[in-house]
Amino acid sequence: MNKGELIVKLAEDAGITKTQANATLDSFIEAVTKTLKGGGKVTLVGFGTFSVSKRVARNGRNPQTGEVIKIKARKVAKFKAGKELAGKL
Repeated sequence: MNKGELIVKLAEDAGITKTQANATLDSFIEAVTKTLKGGGKVTLVGFGTFSVSKRVARNGRNPQTGEVIKIKARKVAKFKAGKELAGKL
């Protein structure tokens, strides 16, 4: 399912227009992004938790040349499914 298909599903289920569903989804994404940028986490009970994880700097290898390269430390977004969601899968 892509964003467009999700918007159509939200609009049908909530009985709202696609424009309203798109605005709602964009607002949700923006709120999660701002919270994660600030170092927080977003927990949706029964669904899961969005959080930020830190990856340390490390050495990697270029698969084409075999040359050793340095990979910088960085932050990545992480999602952990909640118990209810995991049980339904």
